[in-house]
Amino acid sequence: MSLLKIIITFLFVFVFVSLFQALRLMQKGDVSQPMTKFLGRRLLFCVAIFMLMLLAISFGLITPNPRPY
Repeated sequence: MSLLKIIITFLFVFVFVSLFQALRLMQKGDVSQPMTKFLGRRLLFCVAIFMLMLLAISFGLITPNPRPY
């Protein structure tokens, strides 16, 4: 398994962790920490995943599926 796949997998895990942290905060109704902190972190991780995948495709490290069906 390449290092790139491991990094992308960990970033996906961080996306889900921050999503569930925001959900837990929303369920408690706690206003001490803003929920936008966790949602913004989730957005940052998603953008990082997208940019890593675009760079990997452009450098030829991964190849996309040539036929979508």
